[in-house]
Amino acid sequence: MARFSTIRALISKEFASFFHDWVLVAFSLYAFSVAIYAQAYGLSHELHRAAIAAVDEDRSLLSGHILAAFLPPHFQKPVLIGLDEIDPAMNSARFTFILDIPSGFEADARAGRRPVVQVLVDATAMMQAGIGAGYIQTIILDESQRFLGRDEAATDRPAIDLQLRFAFNQDIQTPRFSGMMTLIDHITMLSILLAGAALVREREHGTIEHLLVMPVRPIEIMLAKVLANSAVILLLTAISLKVVIEGVLAVPLAGSPILFLAAVAIYLFFTTALGMFLGTVAQSMPQLGLLFILVILPMTLLSGGQTPRESMPEILQQVTLLSPSTHFVAIAQAILHRGAGLEVIWPNLAATAAVGAGFFWVSLRRFRHHLSSYS
Repeated sequence: MARFSTIRALISKEFASFFHDWVLVAFSLYAFSVAIYAQAYGLSHELHRAAIAAVDEDRSLLSGHILAAFLPPHFQKPVLIGLDEIDPAMNSARFTFILDIPSGFEADARAGRRPVVQVLVDATAMMQAGIGAGYIQTIILDESQRFLGRDEAATDRPAIDLQLRFAFNQDIQTPRFSGMMTLIDHITMLSILLAGAALVREREHGTIEHLLVMPVRPIEIMLAKVLANSAVILLLTAISLKVVIEGVLAVPLAGSPILFLAAVAIYLFFTTALGMFLGTVAQSMPQLGLLFILVILPMTLLSGGQTPRESMPEILQQVTLLSPSTHFVAIAQAILHRGAGLEVIWPNLAATAAVGAGFFWVSLRRFRHHLSSYS
């Protein structure tokens, strides 16, 4: 009981230290609110209000039908420009797409001579360029066949009729995915940063010596920092999940939020221990920031949240299984997107807990060695 009282007192000290650092508090609130919204709507993977222009040299009924088919929300209303305006418009990035419909287009189409429409694409807008080119091709072909009276029965039917059914994100909306993944990334980022900063801050403020002369053990100090920072991140995660994800972004949660928060608590056992480990290596906050960048980038990029693990080389897929962040991303996606229960996620949950416990032991040994250097 005396040990629990000591840990409780140390946890209170950690809370007081965190809430007195207004910069850190503001950064944490920003990361779990505004940053998630900005990431969800700032990076779009679908075509939305793409700027398009057209050089209509034919001025026919067919070309008019084609241009009228480019509608919001995918495209803005096409702007008619002259042939001599193409290069200046592309160079100034006024339009992402420019169509050049040649003269005699409708007559050649009626005669079956397969006329060509040139589409100029500004590929510096990579997201829209790749998707938009496919949209434009489909629109031109569909409108031409509809105008010429060639329905599906009159054309050569393919040997296979492919029917697509989208699961878990039927509207293919970017915020539904990127907002959730940003929350997962920020859980990893903030938990490592807060735990490491708590230790470095003790050293910079000179309070680490105060702890050494108190009747406390290294494991009690480390547990207090891990539990206090985990509680802060867990609270921010719960609020962000309810207010930002469900409320502002209107993303429906397919699974149990309680199960997800339980998985977050287990995952935080690893990330806060990793933050403590980095705090024992770094001698100052700038050094901690540099070490943090070196650690967080591979963890985030190889976790499966940015790029599917199936797209990675086979050996890299096996290596990433050693990182709890890989298992946590799989857990989060399974619960929040697919509505999975404990019977589905328990292998990833067990792997996260096992690696987290092992790394906690390594961090504790490093922390004890770190404290012994002051005595």
